[in-house]
Amino acid sequence: MEISIIQGDITHQHVDAMVNAANSSLLGGGGVDGAIHRAAGPRLLEACREIRRIQGRCPTGQAVITPGFDLPSRYVIHTVGPVWQGGSSGESELLADCYRNSLKLAVENDVRTIAFPAISTGVYGYPVDKAATVVFQTLCSVDCPGITEVRLVLFSEADARVYRREYEKWSS
Repeated sequence: MEISIIQGDITHQHVDAMVNAANSSLLGGGGVDGAIHRAAGPRLLEACREIRRIQGRCPTGQAVITPGFDLPSRYVIHTVGPVWQGGSSGESELLADCYRNSLKLAVENDVRTIAFPAISTGVYGYPVDKAATVVFQTLCSVDCPGITEVRLVLFSEADARVYRREYEKWSS
């Protein structure tokens, strides 16, 4: 599985699935969540409302999948990251669950290429360096048959630099 780190807008990635850093309502919001909902068009919100009708809110660490609609991806995998509370409230395990459960859904849906944003590092306050450690620790410990590429798409160049530094530690 190839891992690439890209600075850019996740909504422009041509991948089989892109991951949305959603809130538990699944009904859109700010940051990556709002950008994905805007780019996917109104049918994404309809699909998320249907998921809510069937199962209720999406718990932290869990993931659900919808079509990509107007995005350049077949699917959107919505996962709810943890709110940073200082690091002693199970945040790292919940963040790892976001990646594990998203990858599990990807494998179940024959996804070959997947793009992740920096989950929880925006308004949820997870420190970027600590999040990057969890990301690579998780990616290096999961078995993802069929997935050939994982793109980590960071909106800011500063975040991309942090992820690249962390990746160097894990890839050497």
